[in-house]
Amino acid sequence: MEAIASMILIPLAFWLDVSKVERALLISSLLILLIVEMLNTAIEVVVDRIGTEIDPLSGLAKDVASTSVMFATILAGSVWAIIVLY
Repeated sequence: MEAIASMILIPLAFWLDVSKVERALLISSLLILLIVEMLNTAIEVVVDRIGTEIDPLSGLAKDVASTSVMFATILAGSVWAIIVLY
């Protein structure tokens, strides 16, 4: 979902009438979101690869990685809302 949103929003950032700094913030917030999502996926794959047994540390690693994606999503949404709506 983040990749599809980025494919739409990054070109939109070039179309919007905003300053160069604002455009950079719009695009970089989306790229940060994609980077964090890839790291989250990597952590989940490694945890799943190590073993199938339930371990509290494995669950914690996945939870923290997922939470980082949530914060990156909030960051990107906030940046876009502040720049585009105000």
